[in-house]
Amino acid sequence: MAKKKKTPDIVREQTEVIAEARPQYITDTIITNYMPYVMSVIVSRAIPEIDGFKPSHRKLLYAMYKMGLLKGDRRKSATVVGEAMKLNPHGDMAIYETLVRLTRGHDALLHPFIDSKGSFGKHYSSDMAFAASRYTEVKLDPFCNEIFGGIDKNAVDLVPNYDNTLEEPTLLPTSFPNILVSSNMGIAVGMASKICSFNLAEVCDGTIMLLKRPHMSSEVLLDVIKAPDFSGGAYLIYDRNKLAEIYETGKGSVKLRAKYSYDKEENCIDILEIPYSTSIEIILKNIADLVKNGNLKEISDFRDEIDKNGFKLTLDLKRGVDPDALMQKLYKLTKLEDNFECNFNVLINGSPKQLGVKGILEEWIKFRLECVRREKEFELNRVQERYHLLEGLSKIVFDLDKAIRIIRDTKNDKDVVPNLMSAFELDEVQANYIADIRLRSLNSEYIESRMEELSELAKQEVELISLIGSEDKLKAVIIEQLKEIKKKYGKPRKTEIITETEVIIKEVKPEIESYKAKIYFTDKGYFKKVKLTSLRMNDDHNLRDGDFIVKEQDSDNTELLMFFTDAGQVYKSKVDDFEPTKASQVGDYVSAKLGFEENEKYVGGISIKSEEDGGNIVFIFKNGKGVKIPLESYITKTNRRKLTNAMSTASPCVYVGYEKEPYDIMLVSENGRGLAVSTADIPLKTTRTSNGVTLMTLKAKNAIAKAENATEEKFGQYRKFKKSIPSAGAMLDKK
Repeated sequence: MAKKKKTPDIVREQTEVIAEARPQYITDTIITNYMPYVMSVIVSRAIPEIDGFKPSHRKLLYAMYKMGLLKGDRRKSATVVGEAMKLNPHGDMAIYETLVRLTRGHDALLHPFIDSKGSFGKHYSSDMAFAASRYTEVKLDPFCNEIFGGIDKNAVDLVPNYDNTLEEPTLLPTSFPNILVSSNMGIAVGMASKICSFNLAEVCDGTIMLLKRPHMSSEVLLDVIKAPDFSGGAYLIYDRNKLAEIYETGKGSVKLRAKYSYDKEENCIDILEIPYSTSIEIILKNIADLVKNGNLKEISDFRDEIDKNGFKLTLDLKRGVDPDALMQKLYKLTKLEDNFECNFNVLINGSPKQLGVKGILEEWIKFRLECVRREKEFELNRVQERYHLLEGLSKIVFDLDKAIRIIRDTKNDKDVVPNLMSAFELDEVQANYIADIRLRSLNSEYIESRMEELSELAKQEVELISLIGSEDKLKAVIIEQLKEIKKKYGKPRKTEIITETEVIIKEVKPEIESYKAKIYFTDKGYFKKVKLTSLRMNDDHNLRDGDFIVKEQDSDNTELLMFFTDAGQVYKSKVDDFEPTKASQVGDYVSAKLGFEENEKYVGGISIKSEEDGGNIVFIFKNGKGVKIPLESYITKTNRRKLTNAMSTASPCVYVGYEKEPYDIMLVSENGRGLAVSTADIPLKTTRTSNGVTLMTLKAKNAIAKAENATEEKFGQYRKFKKSIPSAGAMLDKK
């Protein structure tokens, strides 16, 4: 008998653990495993802090600062990326992409932080790639003096980097509200941040005003910081109510539209600036789709003409096109007009908060007051340390000979400092300082200058102590710094503010080629447009089995079509919307072309030059009734393609016609009787769904079979069928 194998200890232990395992609630799993990841993304990656930087930005700029790149020549970007990796443990490409966005060459910021040389792509193009880091060169822009001032004076905390080999700042001591000057976007877990940029000069003025008047409202601030300002320029359509909401809550949107110029000689539009929130590739795709779908017939060509001079998108126009009207159309149909959605989420002391413009400035003022206070405390410590040394020197100036004699007579070097301390009541620091002074420096000039310095240090100490203890004086320092920054770096707005009244509003009327054509409406709901030149060559019509032409008329390609359906609806279209066909083709199925509702059938249509031409629409119903509705009843303020309640549905419609001048209609009943009716005798009703009045009296189970325009070609001497209405008509001749 085979001996039973013994279960290994490790298997047995794992089995026991599984057996003893208890179910874990999903909430516990989220708290234990997911929430730390969420907070890491929010705090350490995606959301900017009050200095206006995300950790990746801050680490990169600080690495460049420690490399001495505020001065001197540019260095290869690859070298900078390598240094930044000591603080930011990510891949080189992730760091380089961060660097690219901060450069002058990329054009993403109103005030770039990195002076660059080489190709860095453009923020308005997703396809324009930046060159590899080994080819480009960078250094810090002089503007960075305003974000690093005081960093070596303990203005902010320094913490160990990820491997405890270096120190890095938790924040940068920006001397202006960079959080509002530099646009910033980030997507965290469960929240996102999207901060637009504002003009530096306006932000400085607004901050100064808030420092002086802490309780002023956001409305007052809006008069100084007028609106967002974007590096891409363009127009901002001013809406004070929406801006006030953003300034108060930090959430809302601003509407931007592209700037353009019209070149009359070349007959083209040059689009020179586009909304910050879009790209040229998106706009080109928008235009290409419109051209492909036949909705943009005003242009003959369009192309990207971006060059070293900057952005340009050119549209070649067809002859006679109004450029302003075309741009109004493109603003509606493309991203040439776009909204920038604002969501001002900012980390304040490690916690995300949604703040308005005023709230952000208030938090920045708190942050900056602390930075300036710490910087001044650092300076006070240095002044006090120096004062302490010179105070010791002042104790020996009146008996230098004694001090020299003590040093000379002391046998051991280690006893010099203790002997000076006991002789002149000095502490060890002061005695060391005096002992280290060279003998040649102990002249009258040196002593006098040190005593003057001592007096000056005493004044500085008093001033610094007073400054540190007074919030108003600290604010005054910040105000002076802001004034200097505005004077040194302030620029005119790039994004031009326009009001709703300044926006050009024109009715968009695309140019439609005008030519004569013959149009045909068939019984089965088909429509044909045949050019007269094509009709001359062949006028034999090809139709679906059982179909026949119910109406034909001369028309122009620019005319308006109205198709009425058995659901009492009318669909508007242009003759131009239908492609010209030959008589031998069946034409377009109207229901599919215009998107009728399910089971909705076409019952009649008309062609008119314009809705403004006046006239009436004539309806004849199967129950023998008829009515005229004024054309103006179908005119709407907006360009609606479909109207409901366009006619009565009490009885099926058998005829739709257009009356500019009175004409005759022949009504034919199912039992073979005919009645010729003048449209002048049909009553006019203003309500579109009116049932009308009886024109032809019908016996039970009888109805109107058809109604057509009365012509001698079809009905011979049809006038003999004219009778006073209502009438039963007369029997038609059998053929």
